[in-house]
Amino acid sequence: MKKVYEFLKSAQTYYLATVEGNQPRVRPFGTIHIYEDKLYIQTGRSKEVSKQIAVNSKVEICAMKGGEWLRVAATLVDDNRREVKVSMLEAYPELKEMYSADDENTQVLYLKDVTATFSSFTAAPEVVKF
Repeated sequence: MKKVYEFLKSAQTYYLATVEGNQPRVRPFGTIHIYEDKLYIQTGRSKEVSKQIAVNSKVEICAMKGGEWLRVAATLVDDNRREVKVSMLEAYPELKEMYSADDENTQVLYLKDVTATFSSFTAAPEVVKF
């Protein structure tokens, strides 16, 4: 899990894919956080991405850094505890202008049943599951 976290953190931007009906939806994300040995992302409940995840929690993440890329297939699990929201917002203080641990909009989700594949043009793929 730590290797996935470090790759996504250093890439800074990754792309999260969800499904809406039969249409894939992809958008850039930047939050990645470890809390209680789980890997978390953050969004707003008012956003379409949150609504898509509520219907189908299976997602994929893709990021590229240098000549390497990472694909992560996972299920997202909503964690509405205040303490995990506080931890995320402390890790990303710039989000405090838009989100609060006490509002109804802030949503943090952890990745479950993860299959992460590290790839490049020069090495065999490496698969990590957690």
